[in-house]
Amino acid sequence: MVSAYILIHAEVGRAAEVAEAARRIEGVESAEDVTGPYDVIVRAQASDVDQLGRLVVAQIQAIEGIDRTLTCPVVHL
Repeated sequence: MVSAYILIHAEVGRAAEVAEAARRIEGVESAEDVTGPYDVIVRAQASDVDQLGRLVVAQIQAIEGIDRTLTCPVVHL
């Protein structure tokens, strides 16, 4: 399994809507509104890196109200 945090910059006033839409996507473990340089942080899990990429590009980035994302895969050192 591969886990990642997806940091989302949303359009002004749309963070709650983006987080709610993200929570409905299979593979998303949590989606929280936050303050700071990003508006929403999503924790997601997929079977492998390719599946994670498809989850981010095809589903998360397709949410209306997202300006950009930054995906941070979890590593176990």
